[in-house]
Amino acid sequence: MKSVQKISETTQDRILEMDLSAELKHGVVVSNLAYDVAKELGLGEKECYQLAIAGMLHDIGKLKLEGYINGQEQNPMVIEELKYVRMHSTLGYEILKDQGYSDYVLESILYHHENFDGSGYPSNRSGKDIPMGARILRVCDVYAALSMDRPYRKALENDEVLRLMIDEIKNFDMQVFLAFQRVIHKGGNYGIKKETGYRNEGHFTEGNGNP
Repeated sequence: MKSVQKISETTQDRILEMDLSAELKHGVVVSNLAYDVAKELGLGEKECYQLAIAGMLHDIGKLKLEGYINGQEQNPMVIEELKYVRMHSTLGYEILKDQGYSDYVLESILYHHENFDGSGYPSNRSGKDIPMGARILRVCDVYAALSMDRPYRKALENDEVLRLMIDEIKNFDMQVFLAFQRVIHKGGNYGIKKETGYRNEGHFTEGNGNP
């Protein structure tokens, strides 16, 4: 059976095949799911809203990566690509740190690829040393990546996604993962609606100065 890590390396992190529209849709799904998981965990409205912002922006560093990779398609990128891709959370932090976003948003983005067992990046943080926002984004990001159509593969069925995530449970904070499962099992549709392309737009209506 394929693992989440293997699928992530060969699909989610395929920068050469990046599609901006797909990445924006991915951000919307992560944002909405992260907001709902944070609510399920009992976090306050301000934290939930900040996490929705972080979810929307969590992969913004990938845009800058295209500058590193553009024109290199003939090189042996299969080996090198993952090294570049692992820069995207740090690049995202650097892009946003002087734009007025809170430390909560910035740290959630910077550490959203840290694994609970310490095997993630960029800092190999583990357990409670990973900010709560980043732990929530970690779960939501994986779910969204596997459950949506991507330019290079079709979406996986929900049961298969959850099975793959359980196989890699060491990557996730169990408290967060259980809250995530409760949210998913309530029947929310975290795909992209055909009629609008978005869901729960109201998460971004709070007028506190952040876009």
